[in-house]
Amino acid sequence: MTSRLKRLGEAGQAVWLDFIDRGFLSDGGLRKLVEEDGVTGVTSNPSIFEKAMGHGDAYDAGFRAIAGGAEATAQDLYESQAISDVKAVAADLRPVYDRLCGKDGYVSLEVSPDLADDATATVAEAQRLWAAVDEPNLMIKVPGTKAGATALRTLVEAGVNVNVTLLFSLGAYQAIADAFLAGLEARVQTGDPIDRIASVASFFVSRIDKQIDHAIDARLGAKDPQSADLAALRGKVAIANAKVAYAWYRTLLASGRWEALAAMGAMPQRLLWASMGVKDPAYADTLYVESLIGPSTVTTLPPKTLEAFRDHGAIRPTLTEDIEGARRVLSEADRLGLDLDAVTRGLVEEGIELFAAATDALLHAVAAKRDTLLGDHQDPTQARLANPQAAAAARPQ
Repeated sequence: MTSRLKRLGEAGQAVWLDFIDRGFLSDGGLRKLVEEDGVTGVTSNPSIFEKAMGHGDAYDAGFRAIAGGAEATAQDLYESQAISDVKAVAADLRPVYDRLCGKDGYVSLEVSPDLADDATATVAEAQRLWAAVDEPNLMIKVPGTKAGATALRTLVEAGVNVNVTLLFSLGAYQAIADAFLAGLEARVQTGDPIDRIASVASFFVSRIDKQIDHAIDARLGAKDPQSADLAALRGKVAIANAKVAYAWYRTLLASGRWEALAAMGAMPQRLLWASMGVKDPAYADTLYVESLIGPSTVTTLPPKTLEAFRDHGAIRPTLTEDIEGARRVLSEADRLGLDLDAVTRGLVEEGIELFAAATDALLHAVAAKRDTLLGDHQDPTQARLANPQAAAAARPQ
């Protein structure tokens, strides 16, 4: 029987794994997912690398090899191993990339979250990482902030593939889509090809419901007179938000602006559904995956959610079902004062802070590993800031 995950691919939705681990790669885990389940991409972030590198001994040999010089910082050690892992993933995905002529088969590597509000520094770090990995099926991850949109345009014009992360609202996504098109148009003006420039816009899902549901539950507990209407929205706002974003995406693809670029071979910037694991155990563990199935999109799944969908996920084209109903959900949320705009703005800030905290935890763990392996008792914080770029990027506390 064909894997349910592979059937998602047949429905036009790519499945990407939200996980990187050296042991998993060495054991052929990713290759197996590609072959048996049709997985076509991989994403990473500081939290994933912190879990992979900060615990166990899978990276010790790599750390030891790089840390031979006393000048090697925690940032140097982390980057060396992250780049090694990303290159290994790129190799495993290269057959997908070649078979699909660059339309899929990508792995993402994130710029420092400390740079989220600095477009110039984001571009510089993205280009440095792009050159260091030197694989055509790499995407550099940048945050969906105002500075990130500026950086996206510059990077696309320079021929860099970009995964824009931490998108929560339609307005933020529209700004990113505009920046992507502007970057392609700039390449056209200079006579550069645009047929191999790939990008995804990572639109987050479950984190929205976590915040909205918390606000609803607080009002239910206070016996709000609108309790029945509020309760009816639990677990629905994030899905409605994503469906409306996809409806706008389809409108964009029908626009003259996009059609002109498509005629020159441009690939669309696909919407990627992120944060797909449910936060509320009362919800089905495949809720968000099943609710957002549609063509020309990506669903990115942590291992637990991937396994759940493989086991019992249902497949039908849900993403285009009842768009007017989705709009009514958002209108009702507004009427009831749930303030989705404020929630999404806060989630961007929270997301950057969480990734920054994960980066700090990662670098401290790597520095501790360095101390253990080499007997170097340099302070972990100083090990991080010994890197000039990291020092320049450090945010005020």
